[in-house]
Amino acid sequence: MTDWNDRVRERERILLSDSWGRLYKNIFDYRRSDGSWQTQTRETYDRGDGAAVLPYDPDRGTVLLIRQFRYPAWVRGHQEPLIEACAGLLDADDPFTCIKKEAEEELGVTLEAPQRVMIPFMSPGSVVEQLHLFVARYSPRDRTGEGGGHENEGEDIEVLELPFAEALAMIDDGRICDAKTILLLQHVALKGLLPR
Repeated sequence: MTDWNDRVRERERILLSDSWGRLYKNIFDYRRSDGSWQTQTRETYDRGDGAAVLPYDPDRGTVLLIRQFRYPAWVRGHQEPLIEACAGLLDADDPFTCIKKEAEEELGVTLEAPQRVMIPFMSPGSVVEQLHLFVARYSPRDRTGEGGGHENEGEDIEVLELPFAEALAMIDDGRICDAKTILLLQHVALKGLLPR
C-alpha cells in the first residue's frame, strides 16, 4: 500500500484571499508513479465543511426541497433559481446539529433522526470542503415554521414539497442540476426508501 505522505512535500502555502472563505496558492512536490518528482502549483478554496439533508415522507411519497437564487450558477448562464436539498456550512456545529438547524430555518420542519449516508468531496480539484449528506423521515406534523431562511444572511428560499417521482424526473430533464441533491435523490431511489 502506498504511503501518500511520502509522495507529497509541501513547499509553500500563500494566502491569496481571506474573505468569506480562504483562497490559497499551494506549491508542492509530488512523486509520480515512476518515482520522479514534479513541482506542482494548485489553488485551493476553503470555506469549511457543510451538511445537506433530504427529508422524505414514506407515507405520502414526497420529498422536501428548496429553490433559491445562486449567483455562481447565474454567472454560468443558469437563469432560474436552483432546486436543491436543504444545506448549510457547519461553522462551529457538528453535522447533525447543523442539518437540524438548517431544516428548521430553511424548510420549517423539525427533523428527529437524520441518517448520514455519505461524506463526499464535491469538487476535489480545487475545493477542500467535504459535505455530510443526510436523509431524514418527515411528516406534516413535523412542520414547526414556514422556512424560507434568514433575510439577514441573504436567503430568499422557497420550500418545495414534491412527489418523489417528479423530483427524479427533474434530474432527467435538467430542472435539478445540483450535485448534492442528485446524490441524495438517487440514494433514496437506490435504497428503496420511496417508491418511484
